[in-house]
Amino acid sequence: MTALTTTPSAPALGGSRWNTFPAAGTALTARDFLTAIEPLLQGVIDDNDVTAADAEVLVEQIHATLALGTRETSLPLAIGPGSTPAVRELGGQAEEIGRELATWAAEAPARLLGDRIPLPAGPLVVRSHCYGHLLTHPATDLLLGRRGGPVAMQLYNEWLHQVVLLRDALLPFTNWQDVPLLVTPTGLRHTEPARDAFLTELLVRRVRHTSITAFARQVVTGTSGPEGYGFDASGGTALPAVLDQPPLIAPRHLLTWRPDPGIDQAATYTAETGDYYAAPRTLVEQLPPAAGASGPLTARTVSTPVIGGTRTALIETTSAGVTARVDLGQALRGHRYAQRPEPAPVDASAAGQAPRTADVRSALGAAGLVWTESGTVTLDATGQDGLVVLALLGRLYPENVILAGAGLGEPGSEDEDGDGRGPSPLVVLVDPPEAG
Repeated sequence: MTALTTTPSAPALGGSRWNTFPAAGTALTARDFLTAIEPLLQGVIDDNDVTAADAEVLVEQIHATLALGTRETSLPLAIGPGSTPAVRELGGQAEEIGRELATWAAEAPARLLGDRIPLPAGPLVVRSHCYGHLLTHPATDLLLGRRGGPVAMQLYNEWLHQVVLLRDALLPFTNWQDVPLLVTPTGLRHTEPARDAFLTELLVRRVRHTSITAFARQVVTGTSGPEGYGFDASGGTALPAVLDQPPLIAPRHLLTWRPDPGIDQAATYTAETGDYYAAPRTLVEQLPPAAGASGPLTARTVSTPVIGGTRTALIETTSAGVTARVDLGQALRGHRYAQRPEPAPVDASAAGQAPRTADVRSALGAAGLVWTESGTVTLDATGQDGLVVLALLGRLYPENVILAGAGLGEPGSEDEDGDGRGPSPLVVLVDPPEAG
C-alpha cells in the first residue's frame, strides 16, 4: 500500500496572519520588507474604496509618523546642543532612515490602485493590536469616519506599525539598506520586547553601546547573547563603523554590517578587560624614546576562536619587524570616550613654547594603559592608517584623551561626553578630514 503524501499548503490569510513568511523566519532587507507588507495596504484599498486623493492622506500619515518633532511622531526623541553623541547619532539615523522609508512607502498606495495585489483568500481581515500611533486628522476621518471602519483601520494600523518597527530596527546600522533583518510570521513584531528596552534606555538615560549592539543582534538573529561591542551572525558581522572610517569623523556608537558568507554561527565580540580602571598603567614620561623608525605602521585585525558564544579580537601593528597588539574592544572604547572638541583660537602667549610629545611606537608597545599626570602630552599619529590610530586610542587610558586634526589649531578642553576631570590630557593628532 502506497503511503499518501501531501504538500504543505500556504497558510491561510486572516486573523493575525497577513503573510506567508515561514515559521522559522526569513531574512529580508528594508526594501524587500516594505514590498512584503504591501498586502496590508491592498486590504485597506479594497475595504475602503480608496481613491487617489485618499492615497495622499495615507502617504502624509507615514511621513508624519516617521518624522521627529511632529504631533504624530512615533519616536519622541529631542536632539539639541546638550545631547550626547549617541543621541545625536541615533537621532540623525532616525531622521535619515525615516525620510527614506517614507519616500519608498509613499510609492505603494497609488501603484496598488492600478496594479492590484491578488489576495489568495479574498478580502483580507486581520486583527492588529494597537500600539498607540497617533493619526493625522485626515487619516482619522478616512479610516474611522466616512467609509472607514475596523477592518480598514486595523489593516492600516498593522502596516503603519510594521514600518515603524522597520525604522527602529535599522537605527544601529550605518549601511541600513543592506542589513538582513529576521522576519517571522508576525513580521517584525518579534522585535518589540528588545525595541521597547532599547528605546526606553535611549529616551530616559544615557544609552550604552552594549545596548545598541544587543538590539542590533536581536533584529538580525532573533536571539540575545552576552554584552559586547559587536557580533557575528550567519552570513556576516556587525562591528563599529570606525573600522571602515577615519576615527576623527567616524560615528562613536553605530555599527556597520559586513557580509561574510563564511560565518555560520552567532557570537558576541567582548572586550578583553571588562574594567579598564583596574588595568595596569604606564606613565607616558616612562616610555622609551623613539627608536629611530619612521614612516607609517601597518595594522590588521585578528579574531580569536569562539568560546562559549563569545570571542575577542586584536589590532596588530607592525613597524620594523616589531609587532604590538592592542585589544580591539579597548580600542573601540577609547574611540567612544575620546573628546573631539572644536579647535580653539591660538594663544599667542604660548606660541613659542615647545609642546611635550611622546612617541607613537613606544606608546603602542607599552605595558597596560598609558597616561600622564603632569601636563598635556601630544602623540603625533598623522600619516598613519585609521586602524593604527584606533590601536593607539586603545593603548591610552581613556580619560581626558583628545582626538584632533593636525593643523587645525590647538583643541579646546571641553569634554562633550564627560566632566573633563582625571589625568592630564593626552592629545592624539591625526590627519584632518578632507574637505567635502
